[in-house]
Amino acid sequence: MAKRQSFSFVIPAKNEEESVTILYKEIITSLRGLYNPFEIIFVDDGSTDQTFTKLVQIRKFDKRVKIIQLRGNFGKSIALQVGFDHAKGNLIFTMDADLQDNPADIKLFLDKIGQDYDLVSGWKKKRLDPNLSKVIPSRIINFLTRFLTHVQLHDINCGFKAYKKEAIQSINLYGELYRFIPILAAKQNFRVGEVVVSHRQRKYGKTKFGWERGIKGILDLVTIVFLTGYVQRPSHFFGGLGLGSFFVGFVIGAYILWLRITTGSIQYRHPLLFLGMLLMIIGVQLISTGLLAETIVYTKSKLDYTSKIKKILF
Repeated sequence: MAKRQSFSFVIPAKNEEESVTILYKEIITSLRGLYNPFEIIFVDDGSTDQTFTKLVQIRKFDKRVKIIQLRGNFGKSIALQVGFDHAKGNLIFTMDADLQDNPADIKLFLDKIGQDYDLVSGWKKKRLDPNLSKVIPSRIINFLTRFLTHVQLHDINCGFKAYKKEAIQSINLYGELYRFIPILAAKQNFRVGEVVVSHRQRKYGKTKFGWERGIKGILDLVTIVFLTGYVQRPSHFFGGLGLGSFFVGFVIGAYILWLRITTGSIQYRHPLLFLGMLLMIIGVQLISTGLLAETIVYTKSKLDYTSKIKKILF
């Protein structure tokens, strides 16, 4: 399996000047004996330190290292998507640049992919994070993800993953959706698995994960539940809510009409009348929204992040 694959490593990096050279050397060491053609794509996501300079120095000695410099900090989703768009390998690895992922685990991913999986996600079973503001939100998001999506992965936040190229070609990343790539792939009937990986403490820089990103992650989880359940049929979602709202409003209206006919008065039920009318109007609006969403889905195209790229060194 390994001998038939070419590898692409896509590594977003922001302010990781102390780590990128070490990570590069560790990847090279871990690939010895595999004899696979490979490339390492670093995506500089708006670093304000010497990260880009360090990457250029690495590339001077190894042209397999490729660099994409973004015009600013656009976030991990866009950094990954840009890397995916430029990756040439049949098998794509993603890793964080902060040295918490151990390249020595690459062979674990290869073994799992060899069992006919399309995407393999890392599971940091024994975490070494000293900061509860990172651990607790991560556990909450992992639990909610398993509960709401029925995709049984233990660690949705792990950035260390391996993908067959076809598993990511139809994925369109934005916001914080990068962590839910396995969910998006699983809902397209790609086979998703996981392997236990080692976790190392951050040595340099500061963590970029905390309660704020945890809250954003929960909001994006709601988005994922909608996208994976109704993205190809949004009228079923909005239309269902619209019909329900319209029906309740219609029943209220029929009740008010019955009172008017039988008693000659609506007996101080004007607020109920207004509620019925409001629910029917909302119902029509939701149904219209569903039809509009269907039109958007039918005509949608993949997001293009070309304008966010400042420089490419390939």
